[in-house]
Amino acid sequence: SAQDDFMMGPPPGGFGQEMQDGEGGPGMQPNGKAGPDGGGQSYVSATGVKTYSGKKIVSGKTIRSSSEDKSAVLATSGTLDITNCILSNTADASSTDDASFYGSNAVLLAQPSPKKNKVVINSSHNSIKGIGKGANGIFAYGGGTVNSANDYIYQTGGNARGVLCSGGGTVNIENDTIVTVSGSSSCIATDRGGGNINIRGGLYTCNGSNSAGLYSTGKINAADATFISNGGEAIVIEGTNYVTTNNCNFTSNKDKWGVLLYQSFSGDAEVGSEATLSMTGGSLTYEGKKTGMFYNTNSTDSLYLNNVKLNNASDTIFCAKKGGWGNRDTARRGGTLGVLCENQKLEGIVYADANSCIKLTLTKGSIFSGCIDPKKEAKYIRLQIDDNSTWNLSADSFINGELIFNSTPTGTNTINNIEGNGHNVYYSAAKNKALGSSSFPLKGGGCLMPM
Repeated sequence: SAQDDFMMGPPPGGFGQEMQDGEGGPGMQPNGKAGPDGGGQSYVSATGVKTYSGKKIVSGKTIRSSSEDKSAVLATSGTLDITNCILSNTADASSTDDASFYGSNAVLLAQPSPKKNKVVINSSHNSIKGIGKGANGIFAYGGGTVNSANDYIYQTGGNARGVLCSGGGTVNIENDTIVTVSGSSSCIATDRGGGNINIRGGLYTCNGSNSAGLYSTGKINAADATFISNGGEAIVIEGTNYVTTNNCNFTSNKDKWGVLLYQSFSGDAEVGSEATLSMTGGSLTYEGKKTGMFYNTNSTDSLYLNNVKLNNASDTIFCAKKGGWGNRDTARRGGTLGVLCENQKLEGIVYADANSCIKLTLTKGSIFSGCIDPKKEAKYIRLQIDDNSTWNLSADSFINGELIFNSTPTGTNTINNIEGNGHNVYYSAAKNKALGSSSFPLKGGGCLMPM
């Protein structure tokens, strides 16, 4: 599988703990249980101040909701074209679960009526404000699709994302601006039952705690967009779900971790524990010091990096370790992270605890400056490096799994693509019998030698 060897490149569309600050994922308690509001146990049919069916065109209107669980605009069938409108919801949801799972209380909602399979909303140049708790800005449920272009979405209520879909809904975004203020209010997210979100261009800023730029329990694709998270992660993927980015710029200013790949077993990501994150071009900036830029726990995840500019204030680039999510068994198992780098520059510590594994592949001119398992703690570490890639050591490193070169070193040949800088790499003789328990000099001083 891709997690086992990471040598076939990303599949089509891309490769798919110890708690900090006592925080769980956005909208979720640290123990993986649902929040205090309850609800969300069965389908909830939404209501709206204005409800549209069939083919409708709305322009230049002001539509406000101030009633609990009522959207400003609800489309239940057909196609709604809505432009240059002011839409808002000042009411709190009676259940933030129902608001997140079915869209009740959203400002602009596409939720097909039970007798209809599909509904489409084309939204452009609208001002959308969610002031109440659980008043998500744009929401697509089930067979609902929202196409949003040049909309401005401003969210001040808690548990109120800028864009959210669930139950297989679809949202296509082009050059929107989203600002969220309160906690558990990621800019763009999917929730229970997943969905598909496609983003091109735009600026997306979240300021509250537990609020990520992107939070995926489905499939999210983003290109040429900018995401700033001041209270949470740049990206979160839960369960067997996906985020693919091309030429996007992400910043996380929260001292927590930059990207989180995990499984909470809360039920929001119902299937599996194999997240896939593919990043090509653009940049990722993590201004925090804790944990590391990429954090993997309670799941087996895949990460693909290709020419992404990484700005990391933490000393750790990849961190896999036992966490606090999951049930009594799974929370103890740590994480497994497979990383494939192509034409990628990396710097920092590759860290896995005694419960966790990291499989790192450096190819196509990648340059890694740092160390691997410097405290000899990891359950399992595997490294594959091709002849065109380079590892510059910053400290002694330990590889207790397979160490794979394009050409196996022999005799006393110097290994030229590992620059030791006076440090050593220790390998498992049992896992690397082709190396013959021999020692090999590294370019710049130091040795590759058996443990």
